Amino acid sequence: MEYMLIFTESAADFAKRNDPNEAPAYWGAWSAYAGAVAQSGIMVSGAGLQPPETATTVRIRDGKRTLHDGPYAEAKEMLAGFFVIEVPDLDTALEWAARSPASSYSSTEVRPVMPTPSKS
Repeated sequence: MEYMLIFTESAADFAKRNDPNEAPAYWGAWSAYAGAVAQSGIMVSGAGLQPPETATTVRIRDGKRTLHDGPYAEAKEMLAGFFVIEVPDLDTALEWAARSPASSYSSTEVRPVMPTPSKS
């Protein structure tokens, strides 16, 4: 079964990515974790995300497209990245989520991936 591990971080944790004093430890932890997931053979896909201010939100209202640059809502935590893994069950997905660096300072959400609808 496929599960998405959704990593969230606070703005302060997200900023560690570019802090000369904290970036080596930040990226070291993520590199070790990503390497372990990849080596295990469960990795389907995954990526880190650019900062929220690079986002564009699209909405269609009354047939008109509107765009909003940057994060739309103030949030204490932001989406930092994700992995899609294929493991036998939820317990295994939860074990991998607990190992993520984000779980130690923020959170990792585990969500089953919806199967692709079959064509009839």
